[in-house]
Amino acid sequence: MSLLAADIGNAHTTLGLLDGAAAGDAPAEVLAHWRVATDPHRTADEWSVLLRGLLGPDASVDGIVVCSTVPAVLHEWREMLERHFAGVPHVVVEPGVRTGVPVLTDNPREVGSDRIVNALAAARFYGGPAIVVDFGGTATTFDVVNAAGQYVGGAIVPGIEISLEALGRRGAQLRKVELARPRTVIARNTVEALQSGMLFGVASQVEGMVARMTAELGADPDAVRVIATGHLAPLVVGECACFTDEEPWLTLRGLHLVFERNS
Repeated sequence: MSLLAADIGNAHTTLGLLDGAAAGDAPAEVLAHWRVATDPHRTADEWSVLLRGLLGPDASVDGIVVCSTVPAVLHEWREMLERHFAGVPHVVVEPGVRTGVPVLTDNPREVGSDRIVNALAAARFYGGPAIVVDFGGTATTFDVVNAAGQYVGGAIVPGIEISLEALGRRGAQLRKVELARPRTVIARNTVEALQSGMLFGVASQVEGMVARMTAELGADPDAVRVIATGHLAPLVVGECACFTDEEPWLTLRGLHLVFERNS
């Protein structure tokens, strides 16, 4: 059984073909994966053509699970699922869908579905207490699971890519630069100064946020699993001493758990 999982973010959509037969405490194997631009103008028909092109002419899926932070794109996905994948069971992660994770926030319905999925995967595969840091281009999110496996909240900060773009637009003598590790923290040119600020600044921010969250949980720092995920995580993980795990497919594997629970 193969499962297509889609994590639709503001800038990119991550797609994964997973071994849908996986069960229990073992994470599902990611058989193939792709990352495409989240175009809000892409229609349901265009999404269908894109997916079938990525999957290949002979590929078939036995289930589809989706989470999205972009309502306009999710609308087109719903139409695509109804028209082009009518015979395939599917689950859209939204309020009312069973995840098995108690959400202890002021308004659980406003928490992004991708954040709940990350919390679910962290609680299942790593246990609590845990902090998930998801490095997306638009936002970096921090999500906290307590020792009982409950989602207790988190934080959102501007993502690395959007911060760099804002500097390039608003800074008269600044420009867009490649997201790469500079030679030194103390930069000797403008390009590396921007790279240093982005990379080492974000790393310091992450370490500070994780330390504050751990203290607020009242947990032993050595007992807290700190998990990095998101497509920009490899850029930052090596600069932070706080991470215990790096899991690039945490969201996709969490989506598999949701499908398993609701299918």
